[in-house]
Formats: sequence, structure tokens, C-alpha cells
Amino acid sequence: MTSTSHPARAIFGSNLVAMPTPMNPDGSLDEVGIGAVAKHLVDTGCDGIVVAGTTGEAPTLELVELLRVLELVRAAAGSATRLVVGVGTNHTAKSVQTARAVAAAGAADALLVVTPYYSKPSQAGVIAHTVAIADATELPVMLYDIPGRTGLALTRETLVELSHHPRIAAVKDAKGDLFEVMSVMAETGMAYYCGIDELNLPYLAAGASGLVSVMGVVGADRNRDLITAIDAGDLPRARAINDAVLPLTIALMRTAPGVVTAKAALREIGVISHAAVRAPLLEATASEVAVIRAALAADGQPTGDRLLTA
Repeated sequence: MTSTSHPARAIFGSNLVAMPTPMNPDGSLDEVGIGAVAKHLVDTGCDGIVVAGTTGEAPTLELVELLRVLELVRAAAGSATRLVVGVGTNHTAKSVQTARAVAAAGAADALLVVTPYYSKPSQAGVIAHTVAIADATELPVMLYDIPGRTGLALTRETLVELSHHPRIAAVKDAKGDLFEVMSVMAETGMAYYCGIDELNLPYLAAGASGLVSVMGVVGADRNRDLITAIDAGDLPRARAINDAVLPLTIALMRTAPGVVTAKAALREIGVISHAAVRAPLLEATASEVAVIRAALAADGQPTGDRLLTA
């Protein structure tokens, strides 16, 4: 399986990281930290960054903040890195407005559109909502199917219907129904991106175009190597890479919310100065940080006091 088998990679990338939005203890944007994280992600192997997704604390970002984050990430990541920007909410008109503003800013390569949460519209309502956003700009769209957060899954029929839109080209799947993933890919040609770090290996082996990873904040190089091994058909190597990264995956995905663990991990390795999050999230506790620190140390990454002598 080669990269030419995945044309969506030219649009979205293959090794994407769900970037947290660094903040100062007072809740303001940490502009230095934003640039530092974006540069760190590119330097460690990612070719795409999701800005203002779940891990970016999108629900708490004002539009002016989102546009500033996008500007800073583009400046730090360079022109070659694909930037996919979260614009979806449960308010169709607001989502359309955000999509247009992001497109007008000129720094985004694509939009991420989450299933409208809380309101629980019908599937026909989901389709109308999503099409309105996709029609608002010329940017390609990645759907975001994450029923554990939205309370509403995209059905197979809805995915097939949305695949007919000329700009809806990919799905970030955090639902975990691998049979549905394979079925929709086979019928529609839509590109799938794994949004569940614990399942990166099986998704790639089943034909996913890439990953949108939280663990990638400290393991983008391993995700890159995993993708390369699968592309080469080297399943034993892919398994070995996956086994080696399991402690990091467990620490970041099973300890606290991903944004909380991602920021704690980035602070531990010295990329950002603060692990502050906005309410209603709470910063990682001492015990949670200890789990993350242990996983990073076992992975050979300098943390805490070790950074001072590195």
C-alpha cells in the first residue's frame, strides 16, 4: 500500500496531530507556546495539524482567538504542513460564519466538521447542517464522527449520502466501528482517519489514509513510522512499533481527558511552560502527571528535572 493509494493525503496529510491550544494560567492564549507546539509537531514528524478540534478546546475559543491560533500555527508550521481547522458546532449559522472566516483568513487547507452535539437532530438534520457548512467555502471537509462526545453518531446511510458532496472527502472516525469504516470506504472512496489512538494499527491495516492523534503530541515520529510500515506491507514491524508506543498511548488516552494529558505531556518535555486549560476542564492532578511522566521516561524522553541537564 503506497501513498499514491491515498489521494486524500495531499489534502489532509497522513500523520495528523490534534493540537492542544496552549494557554497562560489566566486563561489567555499562550502565543509563544502555540508557535512552539506547532514547530515541535512538525519537527517530530507530523505532516498535518488539526487546529481547534476537541483537543484544541474549540468550545471555549472565541472566533478572534481561533483565527489568531490559526495564524500562529501556520507561521510556525510552514507552508508544507496541512492545517485542518475545526469549525463545527451545534449551531448551523455560527458554524457557517466560522467556516467563512477561516477560509477568508487564507491559512487553512481544510475544515473539520463535527456532528452537531447536544441538540440531537435527525439524520436529515445532520445532513442539512453539514452540507450548509460544506457549501459555505471552497475548502475540503473532513467529517468528525465522535458519538461519545456528541451523543449522535453518523449512520452509514448518512455517511454515504454526504460522500456525494464534492468537498466532503474524509472522516475522522472516533466511533470505532471498523466494519462500518471498511464498508463505507469500499462503497464511497471516502478517506478515513483514525481518531482513536488505541486503534491506530487496525485502522491503518484496514486501509485508513492516516491518523488524527493525541498521542502524537509526544509520539508523532512513532506514528509516522507506523504509517510507513503499513504502507510497505510490513505488518510485523507495524506491530512492533505499536507495541512500543502502547505505554504512551495508555498514559495519554486512559488517564484524563486528552487535552489535559496532552498539555501535561508537552509541559513535561519542555515544549510549553504551562499546562493550563479552560473551565470546565481542570489541569492534570499530581497523580495524573506522575503517570504521564513515568510513561515519557520509559519512552526515553527527558522530563522535569532531567531537562535541566539534557
